[in-house]
Amino acid sequence: MAHDNITWKILVSAFPASQPCIPKFLGENAMVCVCNATYCDTLDPVSLPDVGNFLKYTTSRAGQRLERSVGKISPSRGASGFFYTYNPYVQHQCIKGFGGSQTDAAAINILKMSSATQNHLLRSYFSEEGIEYNLLRWPIGCSDFSMRPYSYGDSCKDDFKLQCFNLAPEDTTLRIPLLYRFMQLSKKSLSLIASPWTSPGWLRANNEVQGKSWLKGEPGDLYHKTWARYLIRFLDVYLKHNITFWAFTTQNEPITSLFVNREKFPTNYVSAKQQRDFIVKDMGPALAASRHRNVHLVILDDGRIHLPSWANVVLGNSSAAKFVSGIGIHWYFDFIVPPGPTVEATSLLYPDVFLLYTESCNGFLDWDVKVDLGSWNRGVYYSENILANLNHFVTGWIDWNLALDMEGGPNWVNNFVDSPIIVNPLKDEFYKQPMFYHIGHFSKFIPEGSVRVALTSSFFTDTFLLKSAAFLRPDGIAVVVVLNKSFLGVTLTILDDQVGYIKDLVPAYSIQTYLWRRHV
Repeated sequence: MAHDNITWKILVSAFPASQPCIPKFLGENAMVCVCNATYCDTLDPVSLPDVGNFLKYTTSRAGQRLERSVGKISPSRGASGFFYTYNPYVQHQCIKGFGGSQTDAAAINILKMSSATQNHLLRSYFSEEGIEYNLLRWPIGCSDFSMRPYSYGDSCKDDFKLQCFNLAPEDTTLRIPLLYRFMQLSKKSLSLIASPWTSPGWLRANNEVQGKSWLKGEPGDLYHKTWARYLIRFLDVYLKHNITFWAFTTQNEPITSLFVNREKFPTNYVSAKQQRDFIVKDMGPALAASRHRNVHLVILDDGRIHLPSWANVVLGNSSAAKFVSGIGIHWYFDFIVPPGPTVEATSLLYPDVFLLYTESCNGFLDWDVKVDLGSWNRGVYYSENILANLNHFVTGWIDWNLALDMEGGPNWVNNFVDSPIIVNPLKDEFYKQPMFYHIGHFSKFIPEGSVRVALTSSFFTDTFLLKSAAFLRPDGIAVVVVLNKSFLGVTLTILDDQVGYIKDLVPAYSIQTYLWRRHV
């Protein structure tokens, strides 16, 4: 669509503290921003213009990366393309936030670079000059993105008193020291959510840490009570390092990981009924009796394809439901089932339980290119998924590995995938992919405590050309995110009755975040 005579005025054209992307072009529609020891693109802290103006950030396939500009809000509508109404009085779910996962692989890759390059990467994710993550997922023991299979109870057999429980070197020398640096850089409070892949081998039917297996016995017995105490012990030991967790799940991918085409993939199979009974008989009472009773217990931690049936089994039992705060969801195979009959239906059934996406990544299918460096489409997959789920009552979205190498690892079972940041230690540099900036359109501008609000259109715009969502921040700032997947530039108008009409062009193949003050 043509711009239709929209007047656009750049009120602020340059900011001394911000640094532009140094692009590296890798093919058609593929570009990364290169960072090294001496340079990395940065952003200024978000500073809103006066009432009557709006702030806009643009990322586009043409090469813009969170590019900042300011425009005038008009008192009249005029001819203006697609029309939206921003209504902050119709409020939906409260937003928890956005983030990524601190795996062993991520820590290894970060620490392979010089200290100066490391600092640029950490600031890119956690500081005000970056995209300001506030959520961090944390594997309990090994994941597949480790260098080896391990738990915290491998040195003794049948250690039901957990006398040999010890953190691994991966915790004490890699992940925990980096976490302290994350916290130092972040002005936002980081909320950590922990998830186990596997338990000590002597608790498992195959008697090994690795491989697809399940806990011995049945919920309520010694094996399951020991597993519950093991998870509490993990929280205890981390507390000694002055690290507290906001939430934890009792099992990563209790179903989906069984279908991973990797024989040694570390996972415990758990059915919905087994999870329910484990919570009722073991985990719930152990958590309630511990000093961590305020840590949120999250169920599922697997694909939305299992909803609402999984929730009905666990939360339909009042004895289990009283211990549960949230439902963890992974994005894999979202294309099979839409969000309406899964996540939204679950939210309507259990409105007091939050829905949180706890793992997402590209390149996970066996036939996928693992690291598709610079892919614009992979960024779009992220923002489209985030928008769809936020519009169906999800409270936040967590990416998978913070950083991977050029192959999408390391991963000891060769289960390589893609990541928003790819590290090249041979050149002491890293590459910010479009995925990084697509996530940033949410994480930087929609802080914890924001509320999703109504954004209505008289056209079926969001099923045609644009995808969008609207929010009201705790500080009273309005936020609208708009994704344009098409080859056409699209004109739009957003009406906020309190301030007027925002008229703008959404470029082809772009994502934009709009912010404005609603009152003095």
